[in-house]
Amino acid sequence: MTTSPEPALRLEGVDKRFGATHAVRDLSLVVPRGSLCGFLGPNGAGKSTTIRMVMSIIAPDAGSVQVLGSDAAHRKDRIGYLPETRGLYPKMRVGEYLGYIAKLKGRRDGDLRALAKRWLERLDLGHALRLRCRELSKGMQQKVQILAALIHEPELLILDEPFSGLDPVNVERLSDLVAELRARGVTILFSTHVLDQAERLCDRVVLVHHGRKLLDATLDEVQRQFDPRTVDVELLAPGALAPDLPGVHAVEQHSDRRYELHLDADAQPQATLQAVVARHAVQRVALRRLTLREVFVQLVGGPTPADEAA
Repeated sequence: MTTSPEPALRLEGVDKRFGATHAVRDLSLVVPRGSLCGFLGPNGAGKSTTIRMVMSIIAPDAGSVQVLGSDAAHRKDRIGYLPETRGLYPKMRVGEYLGYIAKLKGRRDGDLRALAKRWLERLDLGHALRLRCRELSKGMQQKVQILAALIHEPELLILDEPFSGLDPVNVERLSDLVAELRARGVTILFSTHVLDQAERLCDRVVLVHHGRKLLDATLDEVQRQFDPRTVDVELLAPGALAPDLPGVHAVEQHSDRRYELHLDADAQPQATLQAVVARHAVQRVALRRLTLREVFVQLVGGPTPADEAA
């Protein structure tokens, strides 16, 4: 009988207080190996505190943390970590800095300067090899720190707000790199308050609020759990919808061809879809896919994390 592999990350009943502030409350979660897990929630939800406990920077008041089958303190050469609070050695040259970090994390093989150069070129920073870290723009510094987290080829990569300070082009470039690493089998824990980014990248999500876990599921499971009960309709030509479509309790009209149908709680969505197609010439008709923003509002009943951060 085959046993499933030990998960990359396991937290059981983790609790952390800072004086009167209860930052993390009885948090349990499992991050399977090879997954790209979004660790989501507004600023102050307990994400960074949890990550610091995973990295053994601070200790939990209660509960246990296992990383790659052992205590995190014994696995740091196999973990890549981009902290929320950034820090470079300002006087060091970029190539030297990355080579030093690689060596610190256990890389001894080959030419570390050449390794640093290859990674810099991957993020369009080949020209920065001999620049001092203090000479870099904020966005360039962010990319160098991301490279410092992955240059030793870790098994587990923890990214705390990795897109902070990056323009849209570099967000896209980094997103491609994250997806590539995941395809290679690297386990990635991706902490962010920007839900749209997580929805594009992650295959599972953990949502925390006020230190408590509200959701822990794959994106497919989220879609099944939070039924949108909404059908999007786009007609081939301008016109009105039939007034007696089954299961529909409200209709929103967005243009002379686009409608949004809100279904009764006990309605059968397929029956509504079939009725629309039977009675109208349609360009498109589909159940609307619920976004993580909408899931957050359902669970928390307030603004989304991105709104709170604005």
